[in-house]
Amino acid sequence: MSELQQRIADNVTRVREQIDAAARRSGRDSQSVRLVAVTKYVGLDEVLALLDVGCFDLGESRPQELWKKVNAVSHPLVQWHMIGHLQRNKVRRTLPAVRLVHSCDSLRLLQTIDTEAGRDACIVPVLLEVNVAEDAAKHGFSSDEIPLLLPTIAGLRNIKVQGLMGMAARGSDHVTARKYFVRLRELRDHLRGIGIPGIQMEELSMGMSGDFETAIEEGATIVRVGKTLFSGDA
Repeated sequence: MSELQQRIADNVTRVREQIDAAARRSGRDSQSVRLVAVTKYVGLDEVLALLDVGCFDLGESRPQELWKKVNAVSHPLVQWHMIGHLQRNKVRRTLPAVRLVHSCDSLRLLQTIDTEAGRDACIVPVLLEVNVAEDAAKHGFSSDEIPLLLPTIAGLRNIKVQGLMGMAARGSDHVTARKYFVRLRELRDHLRGIGIPGIQMEELSMGMSGDFETAIEEGATIVRVGKTLFSGDA
């Protein structure tokens, strides 16, 4: 095993232990939390090292980089996640490559995904991205508009809404991030209570390298971890 492989193996083990501990603190089964390894800033060697230790859920935030890595990695268990802003003109090429689109941040994007999926007679699982930090520089729906748009979104027959995705405010740490995760969970619970047919609210994609333990404590079902897996730093 190379030095790179050993370092990533050690880091993945450590992160999984942290996931287990955070799940136990919140009275949950660690199997209810999925680790998505974010490969945004790394190359093929790092991706292959992740596969060697059983990290098969991989996340990319740039469509072009996603396409490149999907073409380079051939493994029957790999599931790619689109976690960054997706422009509508890149939807058609992206959809066949991914298991889940986390970053659906507008009705127009959802409509485009629905149209493209309809051409291939498939249903695309998606999450609705919420700008829970109310940051003008970030993409995402506001917490107020999602309940109003859900009936329209439910009418899109070729997408399957599975939950919400969000991020803490820039500059947050594992302590200050908590309030944003609480907001997202409470919004998810509210939307679940509305009970619109065709809309599932089971997934909460929240938490990154510096705050994923806090996110799990507040209900995250998916955490998106990158830097910590490769450098060991939060």
